Formats: sequence, C-alpha cells, structure tokens
Amino acid sequence: MAQYVRDVMSPAVASVGADASLVEAAQLMRAENIGDVLVADDGRLIGVLTDRDITLRAVADGVDPLMVSADTVCTPAPVTVRPEDPVTTAVELMRRHAVRRLPVVEDGRPLGMVSLGDLARERDPGSALADISRAAPDRWQGTSAT
Repeated sequence: MAQYVRDVMSPAVASVGADASLVEAAQLMRAENIGDVLVADDGRLIGVLTDRDITLRAVADGVDPLMVSADTVCTPAPVTVRPEDPVTTAVELMRRHAVRRLPVVEDGRPLGMVSLGDLARERDPGSALADISRAAPDRWQGTSAT
C-alpha cells in the first residue's frame, strides 16, 4: 500500500493564469476532461477553480465569462499537500475541509493533484468509487456555441 502522496497523486497539472477568462478555463477543463484547474500566478499556486465555481459564482449571477478572470472566481489559498506527506495526511485534510481533491505543491509550485478517486484506487480497489475513477471518461460530443 502506498505510503506517500507522491505514490498516489496524478502528476499532470492543468492550470491557467490568474488573468485567464472563465471561458479559457472551461475550455481547458473540457479538453482535459476534468472538473477543476489550478490557478497560478508566476508559477505559484493561488487558487483552485472548479466547474461548480464557474457555474455558481459567475454564470448563475449572469456575469460574462469572457470578461471575468479565473482569480476572481476561484477558491483562493486552497488546502494543499506535499509529495512527501503521508497518504493519511491527505485523507485527514480531505475529511477536515470537506474537499475531494488536493493540489500537491512543493515550494508553492503545483506538481499534481490527489483526489478521492486516487485514494480509493489505492486503498480500496474494489470499491464503487475506485471503479468509477478507473472508468473511461464520458466525452460529450455536442457542438460548440461559437
């Protein structure tokens, strides 16, 4: 069983600059088939932006997603872990802060993400969450409005 975050994290980091529009962030989420991106300024993590943030903090208020930047809608100063932290630390932080994903950072720079699915695949490979996390992405094949 993996002992450290580095052993279970997803090393790919999808990020946008603080001044990226919400449309840019959403397009990256769609292209990568993910529900969140890290928001960075000069290579340092400043926030996490989820598809839910875009929906509830911008679209629901009727703001123009082309005119609003990622840093104004993201969750600032997210809870993070380091690659050398024990997996138990990630589990405890997720419980305490009721989050499903944690950015993995080193010296303020994002290296990856660790999710509930990553932990389920490692700790309970027969669970429904592990099965769902292993499943191929369900890609929407609709047309673009632009």
